Amino acid sequence: MASLERKNIFRTKFIMESLTNLIRRAKLILAVALLQGAYAGQAIIVRMAMNKGMSHYIFLVYRMAFATVLIAPFALILDRKSRPKMTSSILVKTMLLSLFDPLLDQNLYYMAMSYSTATFTSAMFNILPAIAFFMAWIFRLETVNIRKLHSQAKVLGTIITVGGAIILTLAKGPALNLPWTKGKNQHHHQMQSDSNHKDITKSALLSAAACFCWSSFIILQAFTLRSYPCKLSLAALTCFWGLVEGAILALVVEWRNSNADWSIHLDIRLLAAFYGSYWSHCHRCWPISGSVGQDQRRASISIIKNSESTKR
Repeated sequence: MASLERKNIFRTKFIMESLTNLIRRAKLILAVALLQGAYAGQAIIVRMAMNKGMSHYIFLVYRMAFATVLIAPFALILDRKSRPKMTSSILVKTMLLSLFDPLLDQNLYYMAMSYSTATFTSAMFNILPAIAFFMAWIFRLETVNIRKLHSQAKVLGTIITVGGAIILTLAKGPALNLPWTKGKNQHHHQMQSDSNHKDITKSALLSAAACFCWSSFIILQAFTLRSYPCKLSLAALTCFWGLVEGAILALVVEWRNSNADWSIHLDIRLLAAFYGSYWSHCHRCWPISGSVGQDQRRASISIIKNSESTKR
């Protein structure tokens, strides 16, 4: 009896440890799924705000303002004991980080979206891991040994993502007809495809440029964290400089427009700015590569956008 009881206890402990390890490993996958699903919602909401006449330059200013207010208190409290001394080198790096992301990559992303659709632009971002991997290899953050299996997988994945982006630009597929939208959105998709086909190439080039800027942000962030390891403080500084640089760019580009373009009310514009700032906070504070889960984001956007088109 005692031996049997010990076996049962050992079996129970083994099962509990296995479940704990499984849950621990599944957390990353679930977190990435949540993050990419939220990004999909952000792309749709921002596109709706742009359709209402909101400039993506102004949107970026409000987004970074909300993000700065959201992150700064946490950074001041949680990093007060571990924050290293600010130097001119770190200051310049934070300004460069905000230049790459959000200023350049986000504006290029929304410009690309204006020439096509949220689905196409998000799908083009599948080349992000390829560009990031290539740049990481150049700066020796990644090692490639073609004789090893994991290096072969990285190279093959890079080739596949770039090839997929090229095919996506050149090929044209059928509309996605879901059960609850059957027969309702064929005409809408046809009109949308015809109006955007001539701008697909321009959208693809802008998306590629945005991916390059985002990859530059990832590489520079890796180097910056070595000398300034406080992620919250670095995120707050990046958002602040993104606000300053974005405001300067918006004032230069939108100076001819009326003050009404800067006004924000309880509408889709406010929702887009606040929603985008929250996930900007998660994106910068959480050290998970932005290239993970891109296919899920594209699928989510396709489904959401497809459902939205039936309401028009």
